[in-house]
Amino acid sequence: MSIRHGQSPQVEAIAREDGTILLRSPLALPPVQGSLCERLAQWARLTPDAAFLSDADRLITYAEAHALRRRYSERLLDLGLSVDRPLMIIAENGIEHGLVMLAATAISVPVAIVSTAYCAGTAAPWGKLARVVEQVAPGLIVADDVCVAETAFAAIGCETAVKSLRDLAWLEQLRRAGTARMDAAEAAVGLDTIAKLLFTSGSTGSPKAVINTQRMLVSNMEAIAMVWPFLAERPPMLVVWLPWNHTFGGNCCFNIALWFGGHLHIDSGRPTPALFGRSVEAIRRYRPTIYFNVPVGYELLLPILERDHAFAASFLGGLDFALNAGAALPAALRSRLEALALAATGRPLNIVGGWGSTETAPFSTVVSFATEHAANLGLPIPGTTIKMVPAGDSYELRVHGPNVTPGYWKDPTATAAMFDEEGFYRIGDLGKFAETDDPSGGIVFDGRVAENFKLASGTFVNVGGVRLAVINAGGKLISDVVVAGEGRSELGVILFLNEAACRDRLGKEALEGSGEASLAAHSALLEQMTRVLRAYNAGVTGTSNRIARFVVAGEPPSAAHDEITEKGYLNQRRVLARRAALVERMYEVATTL
Repeated sequence: MSIRHGQSPQVEAIAREDGTILLRSPLALPPVQGSLCERLAQWARLTPDAAFLSDADRLITYAEAHALRRRYSERLLDLGLSVDRPLMIIAENGIEHGLVMLAATAISVPVAIVSTAYCAGTAAPWGKLARVVEQVAPGLIVADDVCVAETAFAAIGCETAVKSLRDLAWLEQLRRAGTARMDAAEAAVGLDTIAKLLFTSGSTGSPKAVINTQRMLVSNMEAIAMVWPFLAERPPMLVVWLPWNHTFGGNCCFNIALWFGGHLHIDSGRPTPALFGRSVEAIRRYRPTIYFNVPVGYELLLPILERDHAFAASFLGGLDFALNAGAALPAALRSRLEALALAATGRPLNIVGGWGSTETAPFSTVVSFATEHAANLGLPIPGTTIKMVPAGDSYELRVHGPNVTPGYWKDPTATAAMFDEEGFYRIGDLGKFAETDDPSGGIVFDGRVAENFKLASGTFVNVGGVRLAVINAGGKLISDVVVAGEGRSELGVILFLNEAACRDRLGKEALEGSGEASLAAHSALLEQMTRVLRAYNAGVTGTSNRIARFVVAGEPPSAAHDEITEKGYLNQRRVLARRAALVERMYEVATTL
């Protein structure tokens, strides 16, 4: 392909003879320095009374948070924790969670943050928990629910002490380490000090502990400050439920609030019909200036905003930007959000995007320009280079920069496998340019390498592209799609439906009394899905994206069975494995598509 150079100051592109393209920002990242806790101390000095963290019952200022962090650090020093005896936190987002995490990182103690689902009753026999504990070998574990945690740890043979995060009396009872010792411990923290151990989802194997250094965390925030300068113009207000054991909630949301002197309200809601009301209440009360959610969260929020124009005007009118995490925002969903914002506020909504992983803490690219592409990943952040390696009609994306992890915790084999011969991290995602001959238009997400497959004919199938196209074809009716057909002659899809939208479209009479399970076999609904997929097929060519068969899922994707992550991203491979019988029935029944 030809590259047009010099068209935009936002990107520099180098095309190699082998077809590989290197992209980087022309903005030079300043020398990376400092740490998260130094940033907390800065705001405690400059804006001591400003709100830092809040939940439904409590709010703490920067001065209060800094004082508590210092106190907790002094006591943690006496517990013998170190780089060889990390702290493990198994807890939901919370004020004490955040303070204890910062207290440990301030004295060079790595913090392994683990999902509470790993030790919940549904996790028995706690296989994932056993694997992460074996990797980390923690010196101390703190948890929301000590009884539940102790039961799980006893079952896997772990004898490490478990302390309560809800009642920190045990921490207060420890003696202080002393000022000189504290000063020395804090001074020893450097850019290569390990701050956190965050775990991969384990969707393609066992969860791996990703090393997150201070350099990774700080360089991300310094780069973000350069491409989104408005974050420094007014302290951001965030209302966030995204879990801190994932890089987006723990490194993007938490760190943006801290780095820019903002206020993070810990939302106890979730993007589910039963719990989303809590999120709406928090949004109404705190009026965020930047908003993060997963696509299913936007799907739940939009009908509420469409019904309540005053709420829509207040919420959308106060946003500097909205950003989705976990998966690309379907084009139909984005169009509704844009139309609603324009009607409610009279101006376009700044919808931005970003891309990265646990291994990049989290950003490698961000959108800092206007784009019509809902799946646009943006361009490299300052200091980061993206290598685009030809892969069929797409490119495999690889990353190099100060944001990239030095490797997996105590796993040299996995660490060696994650980098290519030039030291670029193989993130496993595919992308292509939004504008064929102009890199300044950004990179469009084009699926996961591990999700794609070939049909029996040898035809390559881009699962991510098919998935988004089918969701968009369904408008409001289809929440998500799983693509099947590996080793077969034709494609089939499992459709997860938006039940409320289906009832509205077909009418209450047509679906009277239908629960989700019965919706899967309802004749009126199946006829509607047939029309949707036939219309989709009319606009495609070839077996690589033509849908020959479909089935409507009788139950939603299950987080307990790893079909969906805590961020709301659908695990294609896991759904296909768990619902193998459903897939077989789909291919046994004749289709009219």
